[in-house]
Amino acid sequence: MRTGIFDIDNWREIGATLSRNKTRTFLTAFGIFWGTAMLGILWGGASGLKGMLMRNVEGLATNMAVVEPSRTSMPYKGYNKGMKVKIEQEDLDAVRRRVPHIDALSGVVMRVVNLAYNNKSKNGVACKGIEAGYYDIEYPILYKGRLINESDIRERRKVVNIGKNIAQELFGSEDIEGKFLSINGIYFQIVGIVGQNGEFSIGGKSDDSVILPENVMRSALGLGREIDFVIFTADPGYDPDDVRPSLMRVLKSRHPIHPEDDNAIRMMNIAEQFRMVDNIFLGVSLLALFVGIGTLMAGIIGVGNIMWIIVKERTQEIGIRRAIGAKPRDIIVQVLSEGIALTAIAGIAGISFATLVLYVVDKATYDPISGSAQFLLTFEHAVQIMLIFLVLGIIAGLIPSVKAMKIKPIEAMREGK
Repeated sequence: MRTGIFDIDNWREIGATLSRNKTRTFLTAFGIFWGTAMLGILWGGASGLKGMLMRNVEGLATNMAVVEPSRTSMPYKGYNKGMKVKIEQEDLDAVRRRVPHIDALSGVVMRVVNLAYNNKSKNGVACKGIEAGYYDIEYPILYKGRLINESDIRERRKVVNIGKNIAQELFGSEDIEGKFLSINGIYFQIVGIVGQNGEFSIGGKSDDSVILPENVMRSALGLGREIDFVIFTADPGYDPDDVRPSLMRVLKSRHPIHPEDDNAIRMMNIAEQFRMVDNIFLGVSLLALFVGIGTLMAGIIGVGNIMWIIVKERTQEIGIRRAIGAKPRDIIVQVLSEGIALTAIAGIAGISFATLVLYVVDKATYDPISGSAQFLLTFEHAVQIMLIFLVLGIIAGLIPSVKAMKIKPIEAMREGK
């Protein structure tokens, strides 16, 4: 007797069996379909939500930190507490020489300036003075031209990167690369138009700012040697907190700051915020997986129940099969095939539905600048869900199939009378 899994007659019989009670089969299949769809949507949705949040910090190095001078909280060397600390260019030079495991570093100077071009002007614009390492820490969108580089800073060139919104307002559709912009009455040559990658910014959004070489800005605007704050990234494999002790030791040693005064110079570890986000969404993913598998288990229990009912209804038929020579393995394969077929068809439909829903959500949340938030179910995750379903479907059908295998022909005949 042929009841192999690849026997076409076997699959016709499976179809006939499942279609005898269409309502029961549909409700069981819907349970599987919904469990698969929920697991897929939750899994892909967790990934998309993380993508939407990370989109806000797109364009920032993930292992960066910000160092900002404050006021002393302890008296030291004749100075009272409350003294304002100033970080200067010489301090940054000392940090570069003496602090290990710093990858990129830039001092940043911030001021509000007035702009003018021909008969157009704009007041109260954020102006950032940066060093060469700045664009290794914040990655802007370069719409045209080039970024300020190390040569500009070394040769003290009067060049400027301007935000796309500033360019649109002052120049409209005019080709502005190479033209000169007045900043507080001093002319700088425009070398590039930049924009913000994400929502989070360092000292104002690049779209609405002008960016100058830090040393040129301090000289042109008469700002002295003072730096407003410092940003840096740690070497690969290191965290900014690994750099903190030696960094603080160098900076404090150059100013009348008590070695134990942690308020005088503050450091915010942005890398820690990124890790926190990762941990939050790991928890969200695990919760989504737990809820999805719970829904999935409800569908699998339904498969086990329907297989049990089918075996009960076909007791006499199974007994006759045994009487005419069907082996126990043939009976097990027949019952398991019915469960696997129902699980596979409903599971594939659920995955397809989840993929469609995630596709629609992904398109609805698409951002022209940041791109897709990644609301999607990867092929790997889809395969994993199907494997989980099939394994659980087989387990759910094992008990009914073992019961079917143990049915004795004589007892089955008596039960059918």
